[in-house]
Amino acid sequence: MSKLIPLLIATAILLLIDVYAFQAIRTVTHQSSITLKRVVTITYWMITALSIGFIWYIAFFDFYSLPKWIRVYMLSALFVFYIPKIVLNVFLLADDFIRLGRWIASLFASSATTASNTKAISRSTFLSQAGLLVSGFLLFQFIYGMVRTAYNYQVRNVKLPIKNLPDEFDGLKIVQVSDIHSGSFTSTHPLEEAVKLVNDQNADMIFFTGDLVNNRSDEALDFTDALSKMKAKHGVFSIFGNHDYGDYYTWPSEEAKADNLKLLEEIEAKLGWKLLRNENVLIGEEGNQLAIIGVDNWSSLRNFQRYGDLHKAVQGTENAKTKLLLSHDPTHWNGQVTKEFKDIAATFSGHTHGFQFGIEIPGLRWSPARYVYPQWAGLYKQNDQYLYVNRGIGFLAYNGRVGIPPEITVFELSKA
Repeated sequence: MSKLIPLLIATAILLLIDVYAFQAIRTVTHQSSITLKRVVTITYWMITALSIGFIWYIAFFDFYSLPKWIRVYMLSALFVFYIPKIVLNVFLLADDFIRLGRWIASLFASSATTASNTKAISRSTFLSQAGLLVSGFLLFQFIYGMVRTAYNYQVRNVKLPIKNLPDEFDGLKIVQVSDIHSGSFTSTHPLEEAVKLVNDQNADMIFFTGDLVNNRSDEALDFTDALSKMKAKHGVFSIFGNHDYGDYYTWPSEEAKADNLKLLEEIEAKLGWKLLRNENVLIGEEGNQLAIIGVDNWSSLRNFQRYGDLHKAVQGTENAKTKLLLSHDPTHWNGQVTKEFKDIAATFSGHTHGFQFGIEIPGLRWSPARYVYPQWAGLYKQNDQYLYVNRGIGFLAYNGRVGIPPEITVFELSKA
């Protein structure tokens, strides 16, 4: 019963969206042949039935009992089909408000005036057509984002001038990768290509800033061969992201959840990565050391975990000349780092994915992510401290990207 009421509400909302959006399709196809109308109607409502049926299935059955390709593509289909419908409904609502205003005005207007305005009814068709055009464009972009942009890995080069950087680390090259979300990949090939791009950078060290999986650690097993090939002079340093703890999956017991996290620790060890859980590694000669600090997930937002303990993580780094922090959630930076740990020169985060949707062109940089995260992608600076938010290499729920391609970041440290 606890599941049934929210499920019925969600179903009612989706049906309302579908019924309302279908009015626009009826408006623009009213002069089409009966055969075309039937094909359009049947196709439209079949997609609706499949979408709602999928939601009901995963509400009562184990999501992971479905083949992986169905899980991945059905989740994406929900996003791909319903977001354009919601946009279309905005146009239809505008039309209905205009109709309502016209009806109210007609109550106070003369019959002659009313008659002269009846020709304006074509505005309804115009708004329906405009809504379908915009939503159709979005639909195309979402499909293109799945087919092409999802694997269009971009190498971004960033120079980081660091105060008090030891001479030994001047010119140090760091590659950052984040948010692989291996549970969203149906093939190993894309990650093999990404690893090759990473290795082509000849990094001194690699930072992986969390979310290796979506929910369960076994999602990563098919990709261990590919990911184990990621190499750097000083190795790969990693942390957990919010999805790595298994908090978004219903486990049969607390022991099962703990075993899941232990498995992920073992997987990362087999990959040859150095997992930092509220701890640090010192590199270089004493007196001129670089501290690599890693924390468990720590967020300023209520709906995300705060497992990280930065006070514990920095123990032993007091004499390090330069401190670099790996922290998955960028809200940690303003939430704690810049307030209490002003000697941390740079923080490397991920988590946002840039919402996998936005625009980044010269003079215009926008994503819905900005309304949730003040620092949502790219480089930020406050006094002498830096934050870099990696856009991620994988995807979640919608297995594509629109305007925010997956990212491999190459940093070159220099003396400020």
